[in-house]
Amino acid sequence: MRKLSLALALSLLLSIAACVQPTTNQPASNAAPAGGGDAAFKTAQDAYVREFLRRFPVVNTYLGGGGLDPSLREVEGLLRDHSASALEAEDRWLAESQKKFESIDVNSLSASARIDREVSLAQIKFLLRQHQTRRYQERALDTYVDEPFRAIDWQMQGMTQTGDKSYGTPEEWSLVVKRLQAVPRYMQVAQDQLSAGIKSGNTPDWRMLRKNGLDAAEANAKYFKITLPGIAAERISGAQRDDLLKQLNDASRSAADAYQGLHDFVAQNFFEDIKGPGTFLNIAPTVKQQFRADRFAMGEDEYNWALNNNLRITDKTAAQLYEESMPVVEATRQEMIKLAGEIAARRKITAPTGEATVRAVFDELGKDYPKADAEMVKWYEEAARRLVDYGRKSGVFDVPADYKLDVVETPPPLRAAIDGAAYYPAPPFKQSGTGRFYVTTSGNDDQGILKENNRAALADLSAHEGFPGHDWHYKTMTKFRDQIAAVRWLTPGEVEGSSSMWEDSIAAEGYALYSEALMAEPQPGFPDGFYTPEERLYQLRGKLYRDLRVRIDTGLHTGRLSYDDAVDLFSQVVDFLPGSCRDTEAVKNEAKGASCSGARGAIFRYSKWPTQAITYRLGKEQIYALRAEAQRLLGERFSAKDFHLLFMQQGTIPTGYFRDELLRKIQEKK
Repeated sequence: MRKLSLALALSLLLSIAACVQPTTNQPASNAAPAGGGDAAFKTAQDAYVREFLRRFPVVNTYLGGGGLDPSLREVEGLLRDHSASALEAEDRWLAESQKKFESIDVNSLSASARIDREVSLAQIKFLLRQHQTRRYQERALDTYVDEPFRAIDWQMQGMTQTGDKSYGTPEEWSLVVKRLQAVPRYMQVAQDQLSAGIKSGNTPDWRMLRKNGLDAAEANAKYFKITLPGIAAERISGAQRDDLLKQLNDASRSAADAYQGLHDFVAQNFFEDIKGPGTFLNIAPTVKQQFRADRFAMGEDEYNWALNNNLRITDKTAAQLYEESMPVVEATRQEMIKLAGEIAARRKITAPTGEATVRAVFDELGKDYPKADAEMVKWYEEAARRLVDYGRKSGVFDVPADYKLDVVETPPPLRAAIDGAAYYPAPPFKQSGTGRFYVTTSGNDDQGILKENNRAALADLSAHEGFPGHDWHYKTMTKFRDQIAAVRWLTPGEVEGSSSMWEDSIAAEGYALYSEALMAEPQPGFPDGFYTPEERLYQLRGKLYRDLRVRIDTGLHTGRLSYDDAVDLFSQVVDFLPGSCRDTEAVKNEAKGASCSGARGAIFRYSKWPTQAITYRLGKEQIYALRAEAQRLLGERFSAKDFHLLFMQQGTIPTGYFRDELLRKIQEKK
């Protein structure tokens, strides 16, 4: 079965290599020498990037805009203005910027500048469509709930270390206070936009109303009321400590009250049987009748538009991706069944053949699990260290001696958005800050979740989020930040939320999934790669659900799959457990119940983040296709290290922009 899987994968890679055609590397005309217009373009692009960062303060914080332009440091004290008047002004600026970029003769630009021009235009088109066609600001509830917390969290990540355990200069903490003081107006604007959505019939899905509008709002209110003041008390030092703490505590209470206000607004406007404002709900309230219909689907036309404009996938439609997805899924499942049989035979595990063997092996491996959340985080740290050590010994990458990977437990306000684990990089435009590999623990030492994070299960996720995945990827890109145009770092709409463009995801998540697969490849001195057979089985499981995401995401957002059908499919395929999650008897089984709970969490994420879920598999396949073509061009002179470095130096933009340019640079090495 492995030969079948490899053949299918090869076919897909060759298809991508042949079909993904660049739109930026156009032949030069006689109008102007290539590169002659770069100076004028750079002026326009620099102005666009700086104004973008001013209008998107949280993106500015995420990227460390103050390191790019000192005038952007004051933006750290702001939050985005989502008001109707502000968005109208923003759209006028976007339209003017679009005209400027379109007026530049593409034939006068160097190859790199052509790419940057097309990236800028795609970002602008996305934002204009988001505001004017989709009017997404009227329903972006998760954005409104998550954005202020992320702003503060990333702000603290990038602070200057002032002592052994203290962080943040007085100026940095003063900006935190200013941003906290902006939360009440931000939440009032959110209510205004949601009210406009109620009037126009453009409202969030009922699941988002409950999970983000009630649950996450409550978690954020508690964070600002209790957790943040505690963190500040531990980190603020110096002569101004007492004054800064008082200002921060006052502003934090106001921010908590604002989150309480948003929670009450959602409860009163969208739910029945609400007793009154001012208290959080300890029951699951009923959504009002007019808001109970499913409202998560993006729609086929919008999905296809996003494929083309946002992800630069020009050769496939949602319908094609949906239809082509299941053979890929089935090939991975068959590879897992074969490997599970080998593990069962070696470990003398008695089990039926076929799919039941996979489940039996997973059950056996689940017995070696951390007994508490703290131990779970420790095991992730150990897996990360093993991967780094392997990277050095195998020579896959040149890993410096001072390379360090931090693993952190996911804070409560981010748990609604982080399913299992996630990575948030240090701000690339700044010289300070630490990237964080977040691990979402059970919260209460839940045995079912701990068993899912057993010893064999941690390696591939650590490879994805840590080394050689996100952490290594972002630290390498940051090392070469002077060679990567600032526009290639931008995340229009939002950083990780339903308002996001996701153009960065196909590069970043595609590379991270590629990293998981890379660790399974034979290397000199390591004929079986990094993983043990048991870890390899979990790595294939990770591949399986990324493969399945293409089916689920395209199905959910084009009406080919219902929400409940997607939950059932996820449980049945990924966990090899038959039966429906709607079957009350089936979910009484501990394994099926845990599987269905995990499936619901995954489907909720996919339902509110259209196109993000597909970026993993499609991005990985694009990298493999590029690597295969580079190997063909260079033959024995091909260096995987050189290829990986060249890929990372393109920044976080879709491969469709730079494929030909990367291959041209590869050919220069002949």
